[in-house]
Amino acid sequence: MRGIFRLLAVSAVAVLAASQASAAGVFSDWAAIVVAGDWHAHDGGPSEAFDNARRDIARDLVQLGFAPENVEQFSVRPDNYHDTRPQASDAHSIATALWDLSNKTNSGCLVYFTSHGSPSGIVMGNDTYAPSSMSQMLDNTCSGRPTVVVVSACFSGVFVPALQAPNRMILTAARPDRASFGCGSSNYYTFFDQCVLETLPASPDFPTLGRGVQACVAAREKKEHMAPPSEPQLWIGAEAQTSLPRWR
Repeated sequence: MRGIFRLLAVSAVAVLAASQASAAGVFSDWAAIVVAGDWHAHDGGPSEAFDNARRDIARDLVQLGFAPENVEQFSVRPDNYHDTRPQASDAHSIATALWDLSNKTNSGCLVYFTSHGSPSGIVMGNDTYAPSSMSQMLDNTCSGRPTVVVVSACFSGVFVPALQAPNRMILTAARPDRASFGCGSSNYYTFFDQCVLETLPASPDFPTLGRGVQACVAAREKKEHMAPPSEPQLWIGAEAQTSLPRWR
């Protein structure tokens, strides 16, 4: 019996190693940026929720096979995080970093923003980063590459029409006319960011991740009686349907 358990353990390790090696091969030449756009809770008090997600999403991307040097992090309080050394969250720095990453990589791009939002866009420090600005940044950098865009914010569905392209998958935390939840002072993550982190390990690809996050958010909002539901949006371009890689 002991030998059987040992054999099963060895087999599990081999499967995990093979999965990690496959993911590393898939994503080692991808560019990624992960941005925390604010440090306030919805009531104006301090919150670490966005920076917690920024740090842990970046960590999980590296575990998925993204090269650490190809994953750039951004925070509105970069001096507070010497362990991860993020850059400052401003539109120019973010666009410059993605430009540089896109010139040293040759495969896909992943862009993840987490912050507060409004029908005009996503909060970036003292400014609002508009959907048109993000669209221009992606057109100037990742253009025809397979691209995954995740926008975690209230009203983030406003980004979908502006960012649509055949090569892109877009996942947002809410409909254009709905708030998302979990950005209070006591929240470690927003509901949406936590669902991304919980769903990623069991997902074989980004479209499956998107659908899993939608179900996860809906279940948590129902459990905690949050209304109206945020209804995260998932849009996948025709080319992205076949060009986005599977990692498991």
